Amino acid sequence: MIRMAHSQDIDGLIRLLQQIANLHHQGRPDIFKSGRQKYTAEELEDIITDKNRPVFVAVDDNNNLLGYCFCILRTPTSHPVFEDHLTLYIDDFCVDETIRGQGIGKKLFDAVLAYAHEQKAYNIDLNVWSFNEGAIKFYENQGFTTRSQKMELILK
Repeated sequence: MIRMAHSQDIDGLIRLLQQIANLHHQGRPDIFKSGRQKYTAEELEDIITDKNRPVFVAVDDNNNLLGYCFCILRTPTSHPVFEDHLTLYIDDFCVDETIRGQGIGKKLFDAVLAYAHEQKAYNIDLNVWSFNEGAIKFYENQGFTTRSQKMELILK
């Protein structure tokens, strides 16, 4: 089942955030610290109650967290170059590493897509690290294309 996150999901969210943090640390230990996650329990409490930051969760019949999708509604602003439009930004997306490939991510994304349509968003966008080939393949399978690339030159 896919639903919006509640306060009682925080422990499960932290567990999955730690999985993603570990994946990022393994992919780029020069950038990502070991043993850290993106949000604290207190920050999660604030996010869950923010109407502009919907958090979708996938749960099993026992209400165990199987995955999440943190989103941010970015409202139009008067930009000198870009057209004004509402964007649903995927801030973080995770399916428990022990059950990936079972269609849970697809169901989670479909709920996010339906929500974006309900909100009349122009687009959905996200950032994905180039080392995360599994995530890139998943997003491409959902119809995402590369809009721009962020490049770096490491100075040692």
